[in-house]
Amino acid sequence: MSRRIANCFLTAKKARRKVLIPFMTAGDPHPDWSVAVMHALVDAGADLIELGVPFSDPMADGAVIQLASERAIEKQVSLSRVLQMVEAFRQTDSRTPVVLMGYMNPVEHYGSTRFPADATAAGVDGLLLVDCPPEERDDLGVAMQASGLDGICLVAPTTTRERVKDISSIASGFIYYVSLKGITGAGQLNSADLYEPVRQIREFSDLPVAVGFGIKNAEMAVKVAGHADAVVIGSALVESLSGAQTEEEACSIAKAFVAPVRQSLDNIA
Repeated sequence: MSRRIANCFLTAKKARRKVLIPFMTAGDPHPDWSVAVMHALVDAGADLIELGVPFSDPMADGAVIQLASERAIEKQVSLSRVLQMVEAFRQTDSRTPVVLMGYMNPVEHYGSTRFPADATAAGVDGLLLVDCPPEERDDLGVAMQASGLDGICLVAPTTTRERVKDISSIASGFIYYVSLKGITGAGQLNSADLYEPVRQIREFSDLPVAVGFGIKNAEMAVKVAGHADAVVIGSALVESLSGAQTEEEACSIAKAFVAPVRQSLDNIA
């Protein structure tokens, strides 16, 4: 596990605090604002940032994140530019973990054997590839392990018990439980449905469990936090940011969205 991710969850556990993970698409609403927005999220109470790498065919993402990716791609946001954003973020924040979430194609285009070292050098802590099962990382997986880049793995409602066991033996950093079938931002989450799948993950792994997909506000975040170590909020935040016209407005929106979620999580008895 990367030092920053490990420290993040260890500190939260000691403080009896739930880890809050906001997701934002790198480069949206404007690439020049992304680093400032990342800092705004941390200032408002984010513990770890999940940074989406723009891709033209994000199969697991709903319309909100698809459109965000399209806007970022139109502004020439490549994987290299995303690493530059993380590097700039690290100039004044050496503590907050950053996990890149995306798809295999940009990594292959960059160079799967050299990407992990470059990502780690830029300050990235983990990588979650939606369309690359962990056992199929091949040379990328070897390079990730050599560079200390955590491979975050997904578990879904449809994942079998045997598959959960296999994933648990490969994952590092934390395990991301996808709380809904389908794409991001879709469907209604029933927090009661989280008990058994999260329990099963913990049967096979000591890694922290983060839950995402379908969490849109503070009330839903609190319900999910009753089962998970971390809560991920994505589409609702991305949609809120999409209307920003200036960097200052984008940062204000980010803080206004995250702060009440953080406060609600901290108020859990």
